[in-house]
Amino acid sequence: MAQYLGSTTNRRSLDNKYLGKVSRSFKDISFNFSLNPITNDIVVLKNEEAIKQSVKNLVLTGVNERLFNPLLGTDVTSHLFELHTKVSANALISEIERVLLAEEPRISLSAIEVDVEPDSNNFDVYIEYLIVGLPPALQNLSFVLVRES
Repeated sequence: MAQYLGSTTNRRSLDNKYLGKVSRSFKDISFNFSLNPITNDIVVLKNEEAIKQSVKNLVLTGVNERLFNPLLGTDVTSHLFELHTKVSANALISEIERVLLAEEPRISLSAIEVDVEPDSNNFDVYIEYLIVGLPPALQNLSFVLVRES
């Protein structure tokens, strides 16, 4: 993860457990609803890409956003309007860790890192995890949380 001038990095390493289970394949549809040029059907995401999309979707879903499951999601958008300090980065890490441990049983978290960039009013989020049931291969997901006005 790149270090930027004036940025503060918070990283929390988590216990990872390879449970020795054998997983089945995971499939999901792509949220951009692009068409497969051969079958002319919606593109299907498989295994690592499906889980990566699910993890990002869980983190970016707000609390009370899901109609029949109002407790699902995080409150990361409220952290975007606070001061960008190590305290807000740690609170953001705790929110992400809480939702992923509770709602995504297919992964075992390895680390969550948040780079605070106060000048550009955003958080760079890096999540590392192992997929339970697959041979240990570290998966990475990174995205930027930005306050839009």
